[in-house]
Amino acid sequence: MRIEDIEYTVDGRRLVGQLAVDEYRPGPRPCVLVCHEGPGLDQHVRGRAVRLASLGYLAFALDYQGDGQPKERDEAMRALGELIQDRALTKRIARGGLDVLLAQDNADASRVAAIGYCFGGVMALELARDGADLKAIVGFHAGAPTPAPAESRNINGRVLYCWGSADPFVSREARLAFEDDLTEAGVADWRIELYGGVGHCFTNPMVDGMAMPGVKYDAAADARSWRSALRLLEETLSPGEG
Repeated sequence: MRIEDIEYTVDGRRLVGQLAVDEYRPGPRPCVLVCHEGPGLDQHVRGRAVRLASLGYLAFALDYQGDGQPKERDEAMRALGELIQDRALTKRIARGGLDVLLAQDNADASRVAAIGYCFGGVMALELARDGADLKAIVGFHAGAPTPAPAESRNINGRVLYCWGSADPFVSREARLAFEDDLTEAGVADWRIELYGGVGHCFTNPMVDGMAMPGVKYDAAADARSWRSALRLLEETLSPGEG
């Protein structure tokens, strides 16, 4: 297994992402871009990239907070607010990470997916809206993307969003607006999984020490959402073909 940090820049920002690939597997590898949670690139998402690599994928965990490290809460929230308000910047940062992934010698550019956690899920969807050739887009406890059906018509891949019904950051109305956006855009294959009584950040055990209302790890929802995501990746990218 090769795991390495890769430094790159977008709009003058110093970003450091993590690449993970099993070099003992022959041939070009299907690619998965992994987009982290709001605070920054932490061990949770780095570990997910390694898990994907162990299954035969070439995985790159991009960085949108800078320096490849989580930020202090206030600093992270300020930077996140900028991205939420500037969807074009979000798309450029996502493209920058995708460019690093596809620049790898063993990357198969015809088999690419993007997955993301919290705002990273929004970033993955915005990348698809930007016309990137993604076969699958997965959001785990993601924010609800701003409705933009004209841009969502650019989504060619299959969409899976996994949400907790008790997520304080995503209302029922926001979920329905997302459904309407995908329907109006004519996205051919999309699915939402909703886990009853589950809150925000349910895939990340590290959040339990934060003591934030509505933010809690849930082992069952974590396992179920991961299985659903892997099944979608297997259906769309077929890692065993490499």
